[in-house]
Amino acid sequence: MKLDARTIAALAAHLETCELEARDTPKITDEHPEMDWDDAYAIQDSIRRRKTGRGHRIIGLKAGLTSHAKMKQMGVATPVFGFLADNFALPEGGECRVSELIHPKVEPEIAFVTRRALRGPGCHIGAVLAAADFVLPGIEVIDSRYRDFKFDLKSVVADNTSASRFVVGGRALPASEVDLRTAGIVLEKNGEPVAFGAGAAVLGHPAAAIAMLANHLGARGEEIPAGTLILSGGITEAVAVAAGDSVTLRVQGMGSVALRFVE
Repeated sequence: MKLDARTIAALAAHLETCELEARDTPKITDEHPEMDWDDAYAIQDSIRRRKTGRGHRIIGLKAGLTSHAKMKQMGVATPVFGFLADNFALPEGGECRVSELIHPKVEPEIAFVTRRALRGPGCHIGAVLAAADFVLPGIEVIDSRYRDFKFDLKSVVADNTSASRFVVGGRALPASEVDLRTAGIVLEKNGEPVAFGAGAAVLGHPAAAIAMLANHLGARGEEIPAGTLILSGGITEAVAVAAGDSVTLRVQGMGSVALRFVE
């Protein structure tokens, strides 16, 4: 690690304050170019402790930048991982308040829920599918705290991978009952299709992202607990949304999930 504990705590407080006050900031590596990966995840961990210290629960995990489309869109080459707090969750068909966000975008995802713990190293797609209780459609609302959505990988890791809101719904199916590689998706905004894709866009198979997450946590002495909700990463490029928009994700064989955006 290159940053001391005081700097890590200050950066975590700064990024979370930007989140809570819906205001942007230049990426933190501008002032701390010496930051390494351990620093970035330490800042994210500090944000998580700030939230649990105020009584929030961590209800899930997420992988980010897992599709070639997203990597190209954001100019990065490696997936990243973050957490989901209880106040990020929205009801299916419910409302998302854009006044609480900075510059929201939506991503279509396949969500996993585990029935057994997953731990690396050596976790692979087969282990993920065996440990999955069910899968279902999900929409993640990402909202980078960085000005103009411009960041590098270490900055976005520190910022909890742009996590802000999410919704899951549709049909919950055993992972064995759907070919997640070929499952097609359509993302609609205001009734018009705006993005198309299939599960294979996520690292060849959405379960590969979960395996990478388990291996990442295993290297830190942690695991994915049983009963964890995990967003496996955006299948397509993120789509910008604003107040008045309605978004629906349709996943082949798995139904649909929707969200409305209000001021």
